[in-house]
Amino acid sequence: MTDYTQILYDVTDQIATITINRPEKMNAFTGTIIREMTDAFDRIDADDEVRAVVVTGAGERAFCAGADLTPDDGKKPFASDEPVEDYSDPRVRDGGGLLILRIYQCLKPVIGAINGVAVGVGATMLLPMDMRLASETARFGFVFARRGIAPDGAASWFLPNLVGRAQALEWCLTGRVFDAEEALKGGLVRSLHKPEELLPAAYALAREIVDNTAPVSIAVTRQMLWQLPTADHPMEAHKVDSRIIYNRAKSADAKEGIASFLEKRSPNYPDKVSSDLPDSFPWWKEPVYK
Repeated sequence: MTDYTQILYDVTDQIATITINRPEKMNAFTGTIIREMTDAFDRIDADDEVRAVVVTGAGERAFCAGADLTPDDGKKPFASDEPVEDYSDPRVRDGGGLLILRIYQCLKPVIGAINGVAVGVGATMLLPMDMRLASETARFGFVFARRGIAPDGAASWFLPNLVGRAQALEWCLTGRVFDAEEALKGGLVRSLHKPEELLPAAYALAREIVDNTAPVSIAVTRQMLWQLPTADHPMEAHKVDSRIIYNRAKSADAKEGIASFLEKRSPNYPDKVSSDLPDSFPWWKEPVYK
């Protein structure tokens, strides 16, 4: 898939930008967005020229105002009406969750630039992103209980791990929409910015990663920090650390990292995510988003 209709995709200076592009509907979420964003993240992982990702929304009003409650295709916004034999049927799967798990499995760092309203799946979509910057005018809401459903996108795993159980419970049980200051205080976002300064700040953060770090190291570190904190014992992290460090210590990247430091110059890391990941990576089973 290369021709997108509801997102914009651009790569400039090794930074990919995904823009949810339905400003006339406050970037409301659809099945098309699921497919197009999933395809974009597949392209990102396969492209060694892409070193970081920024995700934002088109227009000034919304990042993503949740599921489109009046979709053009006439389908129900939350689930299929088709009967299923059991809950293992693929049609039961939460569509937003499929995209969110794809973001979680990304091999490149993902930065959210939340330019406006982010509620429902527009809020849960942010949770597997590595850093979230928000406009001072942004608003957030885990509004599911106010729509008669329950949190989507594996938010019951992501949100307590990100902000703590007490804060996650308050936001999900009240279902209220809250402002950017509360999001910052609660740990949902990293920093607040004037609307015109939001994307420059996100790109500056992405640029810091691109200019100074080794892409293979970023790929493995991202997954280590996302997956290992939930291990049963720190020994599990030690096993993964040991295997990956053993492999990376022998790599061309490690030689370049030391040489560039000693020579006081910018690094030029040669290893590629597409071909040089450690043979112990990934240490988990098949990707869960498939």
